[in-house]
Amino acid sequence: MDTIKAFTSEQLKTEVPQFNIGDTVKVHVRIVEGTRVRTQIFEGTVIAKKNGGISESFTVRRVSYGVGTEKTFPLHSPNVQKVEVVRKGKVRRAKLYYLRDRVGKAAKVKELK
Repeated sequence: MDTIKAFTSEQLKTEVPQFNIGDTVKVHVRIVEGTRVRTQIFEGTVIAKKNGGISESFTVRRVSYGVGTEKTFPLHSPNVQKVEVVRKGKVRRAKLYYLRDRVGKAAKVKELK
């Protein structure tokens, strides 16, 4: 069991970005297309965070052209280069799955002042 812990501890990122549920974030993701490597930015609202340690992940939701898109990112993945917090959100829940049913202004999260 110690070998598994030792292996996972060296894979953890040293500087973990600080963000919470309800925050609007920009996730810089490394995309490999054939021989080319580029960075793509996915901006949206954090609706969930799961687990801890090496398996920690977070889900980001955005609506573009009327279609809701959610992506789940492993926090300690080398493909997630950077997570920028655009604005802080004021929420009272740990999971914001109810935003899936909301449309327009009702799907917005209030900004923390």
